[in-house]
Amino acid sequence: MASKLSVGIVGLPNVGKSTLFNTITRLNALAANYPFATVEPNIGIVPIKDPRLNTLSELSNSAETIPTSIEFWDIAGLVKGASEGEGLGNQFLGHIREVDMIIHLVRLFEDPNIIHVENRIHPAEDIKIINQELILKDIETLSKRISDTKAKLKSNKDNKLSEYLDYLEKLYQHLNNGYLANTFAKNHNEFDISDLHLLTNKPILYVSNVDEQDLTLTEEELRNKLDLTVDDHVVSISVKLESEIVSLSEEEQYDYLKTFGISESGIDKIARVCYQMLGLITFFTTGEKETRAWTIKKGTKAPQAAGVIHTDFEKNFICLECVSYDDFISAGSWNKAREQGRVRQEGRDYEVNDGDIIIVKHNAR
Repeated sequence: MASKLSVGIVGLPNVGKSTLFNTITRLNALAANYPFATVEPNIGIVPIKDPRLNTLSELSNSAETIPTSIEFWDIAGLVKGASEGEGLGNQFLGHIREVDMIIHLVRLFEDPNIIHVENRIHPAEDIKIINQELILKDIETLSKRISDTKAKLKSNKDNKLSEYLDYLEKLYQHLNNGYLANTFAKNHNEFDISDLHLLTNKPILYVSNVDEQDLTLTEEELRNKLDLTVDDHVVSISVKLESEIVSLSEEEQYDYLKTFGISESGIDKIARVCYQMLGLITFFTTGEKETRAWTIKKGTKAPQAAGVIHTDFEKNFICLECVSYDDFISAGSWNKAREQGRVRQEGRDYEVNDGDIIIVKHNAR
């Protein structure tokens, strides 16, 4: 329920991960033309653009405006054998376990000056290499759980435990056949496997690092190039172009991107799709002191949403004063929204909606 989302950027060496990270965070992460330039993950906090936030801040004449954010982890390039420790693979795979979702950066661009670790440009094969290493690590994790469950069954002939073992063994076979855990969990929800912390059970966004002239490729064309299915999430980005425009103003960036037939920066597109994939929404608090955006899962009830602001708000929750973004903008202020009857009181069962502006009523203790 945390308001911060963590995303790990993975891929083979020299696909553009550190350059992408430098661009989106404007931090000085090491970007070098050789494998394992990054050992410990570089971590940067990136604010998420939301035009609603600035509009609210101006209406409330807020002293401070605080956006919600994504935490990006630049995880070192994986290679064949990473699951067995090749190229410090065990360390890198451990870093992936810590994030909420994975961005798998795939190289489609051509550049003879940047060495490909496999000495060729073949994005579909690159994806197979990374996915295979993630799967092998998950098989190792799952094998331990299966052994533990079998041991428990020897002393406890519990039907539910037996069903759980059967479920784990089916998942094991699924992984052994070369499929990701998230494709199994989608169709088999009898048990929750989140406590296994499987790498391939995380949402994966395939980001194609393309040459500038390929930025207008459709999602279908990208999937064909990457040999992905319609269920896979994919976007394109030119990391080289993004690194060139990062110092420009937003207006200058927009004008420059239009010359390539696109209207949104790759970074903004990635952030938007990450939110969609994780089922996240944004609500707001606003006043003279600050206007702030908060991130929650869609379907979050009022007390838990209040708890994102402060844990005491959830513990001592009474109700929410709530108004939709459009109604607030139309009214122009909290007072006018109340006068117009646009402000609602919502209780414990209310699911906070995207764009809701709230005030938490709670017992002060």
